[in-house]
Amino acid sequence: QVQLVESGGGLVQAGESLRLSCAASGIIFSIKSVGWYRQAPGKPRELIAWFGTGTSTDYADSVRARFTISRDNAKNTVYLQMNSLKPEDSAAYYCNVLPSTPRYWGQGPQVPVSS
Repeated sequence: QVQLVESGGGLVQAGESLRLSCAASGIIFSIKSVGWYRQAPGKPRELIAWFGTGTSTDYADSVRARFTISRDNAKNTVYLQMNSLKPEDSAAYYCNVLPSTPRYWGQGPQVPVSS
């Protein structure tokens, strides 16, 4: 049974940084295309950072140059380093494979960013 557990969310001020973690069990992240998604209130869930083929990464324009996705294969964990946070980054953040698998969605820690 696959389980993805996100952690590291919390209230931050605009301009601050935060790092999210996603620990996986029942699936090997190193052989999967994995990404971070987020969903703000009243908006659809969106993919914002992901690993493509091999070790390549890519980002949505809204977070490019501010967010960094990385992974530790030994820990089967994916991270999202978020710098220069803005109020519009306020959302629940999730990890999942690409394309996303509905039963893999975790709790999604909230990241409220105050101005």
